[in-house]
Amino acid sequence: MSKDKAPRRVADNEALAVGTTIRGSAQKLNLVAGLIRGKKAEEAMNILAFSKRAMAVDARKVLASAIANAENNHNLDVDALVVAEASVGKSITMKRFHTRGRGKSTRILKPFSRLRIVVREVEEA
Repeated sequence: MSKDKAPRRVADNEALAVGTTIRGSAQKLNLVAGLIRGKKAEEAMNILAFSKRAMAVDARKVLASAIANAENNHNLDVDALVVAEASVGKSITMKRFHTRGRGKSTRILKPFSRLRIVVREVEEA
């Protein structure tokens, strides 16, 4: 009397990885995600490894997880993987306060972002 298995959210030739709480704004992370959209997985890893942007470190971890999921969970060929989707969204925002002069305070927002990377296996033509 158990529940049915949840259907896959991606196709049979795709693998997915999600980074749920990446520290930084979604706007900055989307600039990094735009660098790897549509690229081969190996090329995307190199782009993120040598990028000067700080958000590239976390994006590279999520991409590495998606590649590992494709290889170990879905038996896909690592050499034929392409970054099919790299979407960014807002996650939580921590609210902090900073004391200012004359007894006042200022709100400081510390945003977190989500990164969803889908890699797809394509046949070489």
